[in-house]
Amino acid sequence: MAIPELALRQIERWCAQRVPEHLRDRLRVECRVRDGVVTIVELRTDDDSETGIAQLRFDEFGIWSMLRSDGRGGWLADPDAPVASTPPPLLSEI
Repeated sequence: MAIPELALRQIERWCAQRVPEHLRDRLRVECRVRDGVVTIVELRTDDDSETGIAQLRFDEFGIWSMLRSDGRGGWLADPDAPVASTPPPLLSEI
């Protein structure tokens, strides 16, 4: 399922606001899109590491859900995470 353009812009804006400007040469939060899934990652330039933070999934019914990183490269459903018709309620949980 294709990610709606407005939703993707909301997620990208959220990512850009996570890191203060004076740290952006060393740390970034970005999103990657693939097959109806937006993966939010933290990138550190000092050691070229990338850490998954969360995945936002958009289903065929137009509903967003969220998975959290398990810290080992996998993803876990969070039973307390909301589902929503737009990304902002999920982003506020991260």
